[in-house]
Amino acid sequence: MKRALYIFIIFIGCSFANSIMSQDMITPERKRAIDSLAMEKIRDLGKYISIIGSKETPFSEAKRVIERTLELFVDDAQMGVSSLYREEIKYYPVKEYLERLMLLNYDKVTINWYNIQYISDLELQPDGRYVGVITIYQRFEGTTDDGLVYKDTTKKDITVYVERKETQIGGRLIGFWDVLLGDIRVVETMK
Repeated sequence: MKRALYIFIIFIGCSFANSIMSQDMITPERKRAIDSLAMEKIRDLGKYISIIGSKETPFSEAKRVIERTLELFVDDAQMGVSSLYREEIKYYPVKEYLERLMLLNYDKVTINWYNIQYISDLELQPDGRYVGVITIYQRFEGTTDDGLVYKDTTKKDITVYVERKETQIGGRLIGFWDVLLGDIRVVETMK
């Protein structure tokens, strides 16, 4: 009898552990949904950067969009900045990068992102998060009123973190997958 009870307890424990593990696994359906969410957040980031960089955006609106943009990132994320005129790539905390972008010394700034694509599949990390990389191309053009024009195209890799979170809805704890952006690394800057 004790043996049967012992086997039953092990069976229940294994079933419970298997249930918990399956919730933390990314199935093909979940992966498609996560990929879609990651791409949506990348497109939002591109749109926000364009709004912040535009000289037509009122200061108060740019500050509001900066706060929205920060919600897309992990806390310690950094953004790479490059130029055709220097080899060094500088990295800034995201908030500092966005504030610097808002204050650029151009009278007109246009920033467009294109050719957005995953370059690495999501990989499980020891902390339970999944990490992947999305590549984008950023076209930057700054113009002054006296005719000075600076243009470049930068290839950037954006780290994507996928983690399981919980929220309470109607008194029930609901688990979901969330996507946050990490460091944005400059890969190449060209004309």
